[in-house]
Amino acid sequence: MPRSDDSFVRYCCELLAPAVGPCLARRMFGGWGISTGGLTFALVADLGAGETLWLKADDATRGLFEAAGCARFTYPMQGEARSMGYYTAPADALESPQLMAQWARPALECALRAQSAKRPRGATRAQAQWTTPPAKRPTAPVPKASAARKSAKG
Repeated sequence: MPRSDDSFVRYCCELLAPAVGPCLARRMFGGWGISTGGLTFALVADLGAGETLWLKADDATRGLFEAAGCARFTYPMQGEARSMGYYTAPADALESPQLMAQWARPALECALRAQSAKRPRGATRAQAQWTTPPAKRPTAPVPKASAARKSAKG
C-alpha cells in the first residue's frame, strides 16, 4: 500500500528527470506509474518491503539488471507468482542523478521499443493490414427521377 504522502514518488521523478526529461507520476494499480513523453518507463510500488522504484526492462536490458543484482517485479495472483518486465533500481543509483541516468535511459529506450512494436492506437487488425484503401465496388446506375415519371404516365 502506498504511503499517504507522495514524497518518495516526487524524489524519484526529480532523480530521473535529468536523464529522461520531465516526469509525470500517476496513481495506478495501488502504486504509481512514472512517464515522460507519454511513455511509462518506471513504477513506484510497495510489494511488502517499502516503496521501491522499478525500471522497465526487456530482452535487450534484462541482463544488465540481473548482473547488478536487481530484483524482478513479481506479485502473487491466484496462488501463483506473476512477474512484469520491471526491475528494482540499484541502491547506489537512488542516491545520485548521474548514477541513475545509466539505468533510466535504458528503461526509457525499452518503453520506446515497446511502443514501436504496438499497432497504431484505435486501429483494428484489418485496418492495420491495409497499406492502400480497398477498391470501391461498382454500383448500378440509378435511373433519373424525370425518366421514371414519364414512363409511369405513359
